[in-house]
Amino acid sequence: MAVKFAKRLDNLEGSAIRELLKLTQRPEVISFAGGMPAPELFPVEEMKKVSVAVLEEQGQVALQYTTTEGYAPLREKIADRMNTKLKTNVKADDILITSGSQQGLDFAGKVFIDEGDVILCESPSYMGALNAMKAYQPKFIEIPTDNDGMIMEELEKVLATTDRVKMIYVIPDFQNPSGRTWPMERRLKFMEIINKYEIPVIEDNPYGELRFDGEFLPSLKSLDTKGLVIFLGTFSKIFCPGYRLGWTCAAPEILNKFNICKQGADLQASTISQMEVNKFMDMFDLDAHVEKIKACYRKRRDVMMKAMEEEFPDSVEFTHPQGGLFTWVILPEGINAGEMAKKCLEKDVAYVPGESFYPNGGVYNTCRLNYSNMPEDKIVEGIKRMAEVIKEELAEHAK
Repeated sequence: MAVKFAKRLDNLEGSAIRELLKLTQRPEVISFAGGMPAPELFPVEEMKKVSVAVLEEQGQVALQYTTTEGYAPLREKIADRMNTKLKTNVKADDILITSGSQQGLDFAGKVFIDEGDVILCESPSYMGALNAMKAYQPKFIEIPTDNDGMIMEELEKVLATTDRVKMIYVIPDFQNPSGRTWPMERRLKFMEIINKYEIPVIEDNPYGELRFDGEFLPSLKSLDTKGLVIFLGTFSKIFCPGYRLGWTCAAPEILNKFNICKQGADLQASTISQMEVNKFMDMFDLDAHVEKIKACYRKRRDVMMKAMEEEFPDSVEFTHPQGGLFTWVILPEGINAGEMAKKCLEKDVAYVPGESFYPNGGVYNTCRLNYSNMPEDKIVEGIKRMAEVIKEELAEHAK
């Protein structure tokens, strides 16, 4: 074909996770690959009642366009929930409803990034965010991390010596892919640094309510005194991803730019989806639903941790998340997680190799495992099969 595509597509590739999910659709595959919620926890029966109620009470409104900002009663509930759960001080006018928080990531790139601008991110970082922002042709600088997340001394070093830093992207709570959480002192130091340099921050918070252990930690948005933090939230992990509802919470001058992007992208999020989620929160107890999710995921997390401790060789490291959906596995140097994934698939086990979570590549011995989507017996069996392959790889590598 003689079709000419835009240069900005040159560095874009299909999501490694989405491609992998196509290979895991066989029922016999034990998949630790996708970041998918447990479908058996979806409130199907409740949503049947909710759908009927919405259509009977406000059917014409539900099937009509709504404002770009989103359905006002839902925005009120989101603001109240953020203030209660995350210790923020926001109002409905600070909220824009998006088509999942993923759309907020795309808008962040569109609003802040010109070609050649610098985005700072954790190393590793969420590949969906990296892919969304690559379309705007930035340069990524990865900030090293440890078990407590981004290392602040490294962040400050980069900010002090780098021009054109336009944005910092972080997931402080139960990070995707590592499962790590920033402690309080690191959050405070981070806010001190960004206040000094006045760099916009994207705080991606899809998992913040899914804490199993330890004490609640305030969001970066709740510590923000200068309006620099753009908070991205979602109903995908605490409710149902099929509704594709997320939100952006930001200072008025920033939110207005996101609103303009939303108008150009798709006018608005689905009216009926917004009204149904809002109605669910009127008719049922979302907090109780989240507690049910947490209990399930906590148990599955514990089963995976125990299985890895028992089955994996001592030379394999992995994180012990206090919440969220993921653990991060670090294999011995020289073991290629991408090549190993093919051998695991032959044993009907799938995971996501870690290379795609590094925007500049070059790290091959890591992988992400999800524990939310598989029942406990399959988690145990999947880890056993994966351990067999790891031991085979180590034996081969030792030759």
